[in-house]
Order: sequence, then C-alpha cells, then structure tokens
Amino acid sequence: MSVDKDTVRRIAKLARLAVPENRLEPMADELNGIFQWVEMLGEVNVDGVPAMTSVVAQKLKWRQDTVSDGGQANALLANAPEGEDHFFVVPKVVE
Repeated sequence: MSVDKDTVRRIAKLARLAVPENRLEPMADELNGIFQWVEMLGEVNVDGVPAMTSVVAQKLKWRQDTVSDGGQANALLANAPEGEDHFFVVPKVVE
C-alpha cells in the first residue's frame, strides 16, 4: 500500500487535523515507512506459535456461578433520597 500527498490530505481532513501543506509530503513518506514495516511482519513464519494475549501466561480465576438475591437491598438504598419496597423512587420524566 502506498500513500501520496492527496491521501494524507484526505485522511487529515477526515480526522479533522490541520496539517500544513509543507508537512504533507514528509508525512506521506513516514506513513509509507510504517506500512513497509507492517508488511514485513506478514513475512514472519508463525506456524505452531500459540496465540498470546499477554507476554506473561495468565490463568483466569474461576468461581462458582450461583444465583442469589444479593441480600444487600437495604444497604444499597441507605444513601438514596427516597426508596420504596427495595426500589429507588425517582421523579417522573416522561408525560
């Protein structure tokens, strides 16, 4: 993929960036260099390499999935300005 001055100008406009005219050509060269590095990554042989989400192997902590009522309705409503039957009371906003 190759980027020219017009493409940089269009991308800058879409991103709402003010790029001076004299910076368009150097920025196109920089972007083309970045794209060349990305294309080089496609040449790396990764057959047999497991996918990683982190450089450190991590194991998720599991817990039992149990259904409960929480038992904290009174504590949750303690700081509410108004509550009724374990529900928050709010003013009506739609007629």
